[in-house]
Amino acid sequence: MKTLFRTLVIAASAAISANAAADEAAIKKALTEFMPSGQVDSITPAEIKGLYEVTMGANIFYASEDGKYLLQGQLFDAEAKKNITETKQAGARKNALDKVGEKNMIIFKPESPKHQVSVFTDIDCGYCRKLHSEMEQYQAQGITIRYLFFPRAGKGSDSYKKAVSVWCAPDRNKALTSAKKGENLDSKACDNPVDNHMALGEEFGMNGTPMIVTEKGNVLPGYVPAAQLAKILSSE
Repeated sequence: MKTLFRTLVIAASAAISANAAADEAAIKKALTEFMPSGQVDSITPAEIKGLYEVTMGANIFYASEDGKYLLQGQLFDAEAKKNITETKQAGARKNALDKVGEKNMIIFKPESPKHQVSVFTDIDCGYCRKLHSEMEQYQAQGITIRYLFFPRAGKGSDSYKKAVSVWCAPDRNKALTSAKKGENLDSKACDNPVDNHMALGEEFGMNGTPMIVTEKGNVLPGYVPAAQLAKILSSE
């Protein structure tokens, strides 16, 4: 009897695994056909039976078992009063920033770092300039600022060209500070990550600059003073 029970359990487990694999394959095929430019990073069963959670870069979608239906929105746990989607999306943002890597960012690091944020910035944005003008205050709070560019006027704009010139300067940190002050920069061109920064910002759903992303992947839209930001980061 025990042998028969064990055989039935193994068979059932194999059937479930096969069905799950079939569902994931169907979803991936449907999504690839629907969004050919997208890259499916993971497909896992969602908290709601019959739905699968699909991670594509920094975005999270929900798909039916056959991949025919696709949803994008926030999934809440009403009992726990928790935004399930945002929690997981924060992790996806963190992973996306890790893939960019610090070699493709401009970093202002304090002597005694305690916290770290990634900031999407536009050189000509007023509040972006205000944030940068207070860099000493952020560093006094032990906050490392990792800059990515998001020229809101788009590719080819003056802000875009300034971002490229800053990146191609011999001293990027010095050049960025000068540009933020409105000083003229020598026009330069080289291989640069500005387009990738912009694409990632769009993936993150940006609607303005600056946009601060915490070390855990949470988004803080707009300018946040140094002391307030330190409190937020300490409470994460």
